[in-house]
Amino acid sequence: MPTQSWFNQLPIKPIQTVTPVSGGDINEAYRVTTPTGPYFVLVQPHQTEAFYTHEIEGLRLLGQAALVPEVIASGTLDDNAYLILSWLTTGTGSQRDLGHLVAHVHQIHATQFGFDHDVVGKLPKHNTWQANWGNFYVHQRLEPLAERAAQHGLWSANRQGHFDQLCHLILDFYRTHSATASLLHGDLWAGNYLFTADGKPALIDPDVLYGDREFDLAMTTIFGGFDADFYAGYQEVYPLTPGTEDRLPWYQLYYLMAHLNLFGESYGGAVDRILAAY
Repeated sequence: MPTQSWFNQLPIKPIQTVTPVSGGDINEAYRVTTPTGPYFVLVQPHQTEAFYTHEIEGLRLLGQAALVPEVIASGTLDDNAYLILSWLTTGTGSQRDLGHLVAHVHQIHATQFGFDHDVVGKLPKHNTWQANWGNFYVHQRLEPLAERAAQHGLWSANRQGHFDQLCHLILDFYRTHSATASLLHGDLWAGNYLFTADGKPALIDPDVLYGDREFDLAMTTIFGGFDADFYAGYQEVYPLTPGTEDRLPWYQLYYLMAHLNLFGESYGGAVDRILAAY
């Protein structure tokens, strides 16, 4: 934990209290109070402020259609990158409203798939712009994870065989079917939304890109936290195209392969259950 003198150099003064809070598995996170209110402060040791560029851009883009934390400041202090966000006090709210919000985000479109910079992190995320969604998803999302898993002894010939068949299926499908490039949250699990004290849904901790919205929705189906009202609300605003249910496993696979790479063979069974269908 940075020292009190380190926190006192932040551009929010005077600091009254500093309390560690949950901030995911990547950042140190703190609730910092001042006379003007509490703030959410993320700290990344041994990084420059460029570390938070993608998150800041993601919050800006999502903020076109969603409630998100306000970016107060970012910078580097004593070899530590920091990002200061407004503090959102949590409450309870409507899953249907959350579905509306996510649908509105997905209605923000681009002409191609990808993003204007790659993301440097624990897993490779190559965001070079592509005109074809299948090419982007297979070559810039799935294949890098399979290569990394193989390098770390987490892959097998059997997995690779089924994986190759699925990749061919996806590539063939998107040669003859179009997809729309939607703004995606990029990591849409239950830990990355909240309801404010007045019941409004909000999105946090984005990893944005422009892609097929089914990619985002697949993540909502893996670990729970989204109920029937969420999907009903989504459908009211931006109805899904036929066949979505059949394609969701294509995208669930990415998130499960990511967890296989990050946390090991405990996710191997879930990966195999999807691959076995292809």
